[in-house]
Amino acid sequence: MPKPTAAQLAAAHAKTLSDVVGPGLSVLFCGINPGLYSAATGHHFARPGNRFWPALHRSGFTPRQLHPSEQRELLDYGLGITNIVARASARADELTREELREGGRKLTALAERYRPEYVAVLGISAYRFAFDRPKTVIGPQTETIGGSKLWVLPNPSGLNAHYQADALAAAFGELRAAAR
Repeated sequence: MPKPTAAQLAAAHAKTLSDVVGPGLSVLFCGINPGLYSAATGHHFARPGNRFWPALHRSGFTPRQLHPSEQRELLDYGLGITNIVARASARADELTREELREGGRKLTALAERYRPEYVAVLGISAYRFAFDRPKTVIGPQTETIGGSKLWVLPNPSGLNAHYQADALAAAFGELRAAAR
């Protein structure tokens, strides 16, 4: 996958990515919103340094580390990807609270439609704002989303210094152990 040019990154502002979703999912992973790199390539979690794909593999969700361009193969493993906010931005802090709240409502509707066993939100702050749950902690939650069990995971961005690769894979692994 060629690296996007500066012009392609600039043109990616406000683009959206298609969800990777279908019936019978074990886990629907939900990012905050696509970054410009992902929007420019058309693949979720595409920026080099994003730890989503390594964490999926290291936690046992996939038998090998998939490349972002192989995102549709997730469906073969009962996994999917969506985002709380569809539009791409350079940074998640460019999103408004209202966008996050509206995204929470859309995520609920998506979960109601596809009924994954789990919805795993990748980013605790975005979850807290989207669902008005300021005291949420990482891990399984007591509430559900659209009838699906809820799990909050750390943001896999390479910018999230609170979770190094091993800790991120371990957090994903806890969900993997709980999911069918």
